[in-house]
Amino acid sequence: MTSPSGSTPAEAQAFLDAHPEIEAFDIVLTDANGVGRGKIVRRHELKSIFEGGRHMPISILGLDITGEDVHETGLIWTTGDGDLRAWPIPGTLVPLYGTSPPRGQLLMAMYMLDGRPMSSDPRLALARQVEILAAKGLYPAAAFELEFFLLANERDADGKVQPARAVLDGRVSGKTEVYSVDHLHGMEPLFSDIYAAAKAQGIPAETVISEYAPGQYELTLNYRKDVMRAADDLVMLKRLVRAQARRHGVTACFMAKPIEKYAGSGMHFHVSLQDKAGRNVFAEAGGESWSLPLLQGLGGLIQTMAESMLVFAPHANSWRRFVSQSYAPVAPTWGVNNRSVALRVPASDAKNRRIEHRPSGVDANPYLIAATVLAGIIKGLDEGLDPGPETTGNGYEAAVTRTTMPVDWRAAIEAARASSFLKSALGEDLHRTFVAIKQSEYLRVARTVSELDYHLYLHEV
Repeated sequence: MTSPSGSTPAEAQAFLDAHPEIEAFDIVLTDANGVGRGKIVRRHELKSIFEGGRHMPISILGLDITGEDVHETGLIWTTGDGDLRAWPIPGTLVPLYGTSPPRGQLLMAMYMLDGRPMSSDPRLALARQVEILAAKGLYPAAAFELEFFLLANERDADGKVQPARAVLDGRVSGKTEVYSVDHLHGMEPLFSDIYAAAKAQGIPAETVISEYAPGQYELTLNYRKDVMRAADDLVMLKRLVRAQARRHGVTACFMAKPIEKYAGSGMHFHVSLQDKAGRNVFAEAGGESWSLPLLQGLGGLIQTMAESMLVFAPHANSWRRFVSQSYAPVAPTWGVNNRSVALRVPASDAKNRRIEHRPSGVDANPYLIAATVLAGIIKGLDEGLDPGPETTGNGYEAAVTRTTMPVDWRAAIEAARASSFLKSALGEDLHRTFVAIKQSEYLRVARTVSELDYHLYLHEV
């Protein structure tokens, strides 16, 4: 059977010839939560995966964050938990740096047995939005930013997580050493291995900075003309950061808000559109303040942001990140060179004009983020939407007069469930799957009696 993903056995053979040392491969399918699920296969199995795909249960796309079945997705016993066929994503067959014995990695996408796209696969939802834009003669270029914490494996005396000691010399820092270059030196051995792993996988990891909380860092990725590859980059980068941190005796944490008194971690998404000639259609021409496509794209994103927040903040912990003046946006606003808004037009020359979408936490699924953002831009272009006036100064103080944002996780779930836009952006099946998973997780959290409950109420009410 010809691979519906476009992969070929020649890619597998060339990789095996170039890497005779590799003994096994992680084959990874990304679920609705962005969790990589799959198998480790032996070297001799790789070629057959490229020739005929690999059977995997349909239920793998209907799991909650813990790996439990969510029957309301319709992907478990309703289907008899039958097998579908996963196929390799071209260009994602890579070595895993530092593994012993040496292993490789391959990202997969799920298809029906007859080769049709499996409509609850997040990556294929993004592919559908890319196809819609291509039919209009537009091609999205993009890059993600990755913020994360490096934490100690042990909790503190109060049971709280704490920043990791420097892997170089064991130094402890409890300060917000934002942009401190000297602070980065303590993690130099780990970041050197992260860069080496990224190079081995062809991931364009670039600048690293010490971010706005103790133990928090950011890695940037170079812009890709292919948004699908940009999302793959982020999935692969998270996996290798987690693996290299573990090898250095620390924990890479991708929770949106792991430490209550400090800023959380975002996954900012930079995006622009190119025409068939490779011209950035967001770039303003001479005499324009801003291009009409840029303004209309912003208008679509502003109008659809409230009903899309479940994609950008998918977990209970995600909502702890949205606090005023914490570098996380709290309103559907846009501005230029302004980090207090949800949609930022960064300072740049016209040819690099782009939108920086800032609401998403690092705990979100990059395929779903990109699919939803592109769908919002398409809506803005198709309907000629106006973003309203630019927010200047402190965006946290700006009056919000247009769209009301959900105030918490439950409100976001209800907004997503009722959203015809999100159903169109993700596709009806993935929309049902995603909302059902989030509802199941919400109910689990809602019925859990926490330590805080006992602290506040045990002896008081």
